[in-house]
Amino acid sequence: MPVAGLVLAAGAGRRMGTPKALVHDPAGIPWVVRASRLLADAGCSPVVVVIGAAADQVRADLTTEPVQVVEATDWNEGMGVSLRAGLKTLRDLPAASGTPPEPAGTGEVVAVVVVPVDVPGLTAAAVRRVAEGAEAGALARATYHGAPGHPVLMGRAHWDGVIASARGDEGARGYLREHRAEQVECSDIADGADVDAAADLPRGHG
Repeated sequence: MPVAGLVLAAGAGRRMGTPKALVHDPAGIPWVVRASRLLADAGCSPVVVVIGAAADQVRADLTTEPVQVVEATDWNEGMGVSLRAGLKTLRDLPAASGTPPEPAGTGEVVAVVVVPVDVPGLTAAAVRRVAEGAEAGALARATYHGAPGHPVLMGRAHWDGVIASARGDEGARGYLREHRAEQVECSDIADGADVDAAADLPRGHG
């Protein structure tokens, strides 16, 4: 069953001093590219990236990546805006078409794995683990030593509810709590810390 990937990369990164999408890892790869490739490496398709601040620069970094870019013009209202924009884009995508019988993996996307751009310690292994239970009714999130984090898996049946409720920087947290999202421990295979300020950047990132 097709599982999409969604990168939330629209923020201005005020505490970072630059949009986090434009921060580079030690190999010189922008975080927005790294996050997109991470989802693709984990088997997510399609991969949608929501951009906002410094949109032209971020879009330029993604020109060679096989992703769908969505610009959220009201990105400054918080992460909820980016999440809604990405889910609406995925919801409105037509099912993959082909000559029957369709190739394996084609058809309507049943779930999406959501990651913010500012979790440089995330791994494809964590994405795959959280996505293991992908189905239309699935709702799950990674935890790190019991603390909630990313990635988050949202089955298609939850998209309209998240779109209706996601607001500000709260994003989908309230929805995930209310609907008791399954917790998937990932501390053994990834670092789920989000990086908000330049002082907190891992060595070699900048």
